[in-house]
Amino acid sequence: MPGGTTGAFLAIAALALAAAAPAPETVGFARREGLNLNSFVRDGPVSAHILLRSGGAPRIIVAFPAGNSGVGLWFGAVSPAAEWTMAAPARPVTLADGRGRPLHGVTFEASIATPRLATRQALLSSVRVLRDYEGLGTAPVEVQTEPTAAGDTISWARDRLDGAPGYRLSLRLVHGTLAGQEIRAGSDGRITLAVTALSGETPLTPVGGDALLNATANPDPAARGALEFLSYAEKFNAGSWRFNTYFGRDTLMSVRLLMPALQPAAVETGLQSVLERLSPEGRVAHEEDIGEFAILDHRKAGSGNSDAPVYDYKMIDSDYMLAPVARAWLLDDARGRARAAAFFARNGAGAALMRNLRFVVESAGAFARDPVATKLIGLHPGVPVGEWRDSNDGLGGGHYPYDVNAVLVPAALEAADALYRSGLLAPYANGGDKAMFAAVPAMATIWARRAPGLFAITIPSAEARAAIAGYAGSAGVPAAAAMGAAGEAALAFHAIALDTAGRPVPVQNSDEGFALLFARPSEAALATIADTLGRPFPAGLMTGAGLLVANPAFAPAALQARFGPNAYHGTVVWSWQQALAAAGLARQLARTDLSAPIRTRLRQTETCLWRAIAATRAVQSSELWSWRYEGGAYRVEAFGAGGQDADESNAAQLWSTVYLALHRPPPDPAARCQ
Repeated sequence: MPGGTTGAFLAIAALALAAAAPAPETVGFARREGLNLNSFVRDGPVSAHILLRSGGAPRIIVAFPAGNSGVGLWFGAVSPAAEWTMAAPARPVTLADGRGRPLHGVTFEASIATPRLATRQALLSSVRVLRDYEGLGTAPVEVQTEPTAAGDTISWARDRLDGAPGYRLSLRLVHGTLAGQEIRAGSDGRITLAVTALSGETPLTPVGGDALLNATANPDPAARGALEFLSYAEKFNAGSWRFNTYFGRDTLMSVRLLMPALQPAAVETGLQSVLERLSPEGRVAHEEDIGEFAILDHRKAGSGNSDAPVYDYKMIDSDYMLAPVARAWLLDDARGRARAAAFFARNGAGAALMRNLRFVVESAGAFARDPVATKLIGLHPGVPVGEWRDSNDGLGGGHYPYDVNAVLVPAALEAADALYRSGLLAPYANGGDKAMFAAVPAMATIWARRAPGLFAITIPSAEARAAIAGYAGSAGVPAAAAMGAAGEAALAFHAIALDTAGRPVPVQNSDEGFALLFARPSEAALATIADTLGRPFPAGLMTGAGLLVANPAFAPAALQARFGPNAYHGTVVWSWQQALAAAGLARQLARTDLSAPIRTRLRQTETCLWRAIAATRAVQSSELWSWRYEGGAYRVEAFGAGGQDADESNAAQLWSTVYLALHRPPPDPAARCQ
């Protein structure tokens, strides 16, 4: 087997090393969602997320932010379905492999009531490998590992592909018997395992407590625990268990929404991590392949066993998020403005940001010169995704996303102009920048005035009411409140995207939150946004289980089928999209140029949104959730618990912790919510 260290691992308990100095803050919490029991541990060099999957297909996964590594064990099907329990929290451990190298991880006991467990597949590698196996059922041959059984213990062990310290997993029978690779229950029908899971990847530097959040942050222990588990001096991780590494979009949106509650150094950690990973032309990296997954990438490319990170630049939205978020900190926030010159001078940040600003201006030029749909910013050729709705059906086959073109590009141009005119970037400008940036204000005006209208959809009243009634029937939800809210007027909203020919994809969407946070919509646009977000589903997006991210009620039947409550970006609730809308509504209501009627509509929508947020607080730090309509009400349903769900939700998601910086306003007593 790779590394040849199985024998040494059997005696690993005798080789404990002195642990590194403890982190400033110790993190430990547990959360059960649907079929998943999640337990988080962060203490000194140990950061680990334990996931025990119950049901008919049990599994154990332990994910480590270090190197985005993990170990996983999938068992054969059990009947009836069984549930894992943990009687005590996991304990952090630092042990040694057979060559005396440190391995960091956890040890814990887990019990399950089932007659037998048959080990089906173990994987010790990158979380990306585990993630792909869970979704596709395949894994690279070179990382697969055979077990070793000795006495009451089954173990798997291997070095990393390049010979660096690797990964270890052991199961010791505390209660039950071991017969080959099958574990049998004791006389009471239960199995109890002592599990040790370890990774040799280099630990990240944890950040927490007062070094992460300031005194304005809400006292929410669940959100603080999730945020601290994902926060490190090197970067923020996007989510656990599946995304325990840098994601550009997630970092930028989280930093922007958390900004009022973050310490300055934490804001700059996020911005710096994005700037360090820019492409030579100034594009923002979406995801990074690190650790053993980077080695697998380099092997495929014929470049040996290098573990140099590999960056993915297929997304288009984050390219246009960087400038508005940088502006919000470095110009609009007094704390950031005082630190801006020093920040730009550090680690090439100023030169990197200038690269991105030039990219923004150059890429926006075609539409500014000829503002037609086909000159908008589209997905890259051959790539079906490009923004946060990054499942294959997330845009309903669209090519030009609404959020990117109607909001983010104009906002990026305005931010580029402000940042350039501030003079802070003068040391990093070149000879051609003066002429280039002189044209930016006019470009921003053209984009802001012309792009949103290309996504506008208006449906006559009779047609809209028929669509609402028909979709409500097929979705099994009531139509009365939605029909009442729709009234007798035509129904207007913005398409989720345009197709390659510039035709709107008629799906209502929560991306209106971007317009609220980054733009200055007209009163007419604000009325449309308030209706889309605040009206009861399926006239709008509001439900008792939260704000849906999509509503296909006005789309053809074939398109409706791609946006159900089991689709990753369908009629489901993403926690951060609710927060985006809440922060955006607060921003618009702070304006002094709005009439009383439009302020009333916005306040009503805000009240209903916050009511939905409060009703779903138990899952607030999760990535997303679904729902069912039962007993006359919408009920939260864990995403991934159903057999038809496209994926499963992360129990800790970076941008779902942003409520730490949001404060619920007094409700509007006149608001009528579903």
